Amino acid sequence: MNFSFDVIWHNLPYLLAAARWTLLISVAGMAISIVWGVFLCAARISKNRLLANVAALYISFFRGVPLLVQLLMAYYMLPYVGLDLPAIAAAILAVGLCSAAYTAEILRGALQAIPAGQTEAAHALGIPGFSLWKRILVPQAIRIGLPSLVNELILLVKVSSLASVVGIGELTRISQNITGQTYRPLEIYIAAAAIYFLINLVISGLGRLAEKRLQAG
Repeated sequence: MNFSFDVIWHNLPYLLAAARWTLLISVAGMAISIVWGVFLCAARISKNRLLANVAALYISFFRGVPLLVQLLMAYYMLPYVGLDLPAIAAAILAVGLCSAAYTAEILRGALQAIPAGQTEAAHALGIPGFSLWKRILVPQAIRIGLPSLVNELILLVKVSSLASVVGIGELTRISQNITGQTYRPLEIYIAAAAIYFLINLVISGLGRLAEKRLQAG
């Protein structure tokens, strides 16, 4: 069987349309991850033992259980507690909550790299805790942890393929469907791989650009 670019060209619009779902899951999941990760990080380093232990347990659970299992739990178990979410919402929630555990640890490591003197100076100046976090600690932690956060987003693009198990028509799922119709797996999966690669190449480039701008600022 000869390789056919016509197969790729004919099905490219369907693959690109599916890639939009891949991007939605990844970007929305990362947004949840950053917001929730900041709170988890704050709880993890809190002087409140109970809060710190709960955050540590959360992080251990979500890092220790496969994302596929978490996604299936979100899709099948949430309706039992009154949250009957659409498949796409369940996937985004599962991806975001799982990624938040990793983001919290990234931010915690970044916070440890910030000189303690800055926090001490802020306390001496009477800066409230919330303002300290909002204006001093979180911006610096994000700048320090930006390369790792970009890598986390790239990982989310790749693991978004797991959403296919709950019927979401993202890139991997549509690739499987097209392969079943055309019996041309080589062309279709090469095209899908190229799209994944280009998405992550753009993310990586934007991450490097943001890192340079933050360093320059």
